[in-house]
Amino acid sequence: MTKNSHFFLRLVSYSGLAISFLPALLVFQGMMAKETYFQLLLVGMLLWFGTAIFWIKPDDLGG
Repeated sequence: MTKNSHFFLRLVSYSGLAISFLPALLVFQGMMAKETYFQLLLVGMLLWFGTAIFWIKPDDLGG
């Protein structure tokens, strides 16, 4: 895997985590509907799990 593709995969993965986490704060504050949050949570989950498997190695997990 090239350095650029590794960087891109990490960027997409962390974006997925942000999409999963940040809307939760908006729902908690009452600024976003739960239905919208559930849709964003699904998108974030797919982004994270769809890309993180390519750049997280067993060595990085401490094993």
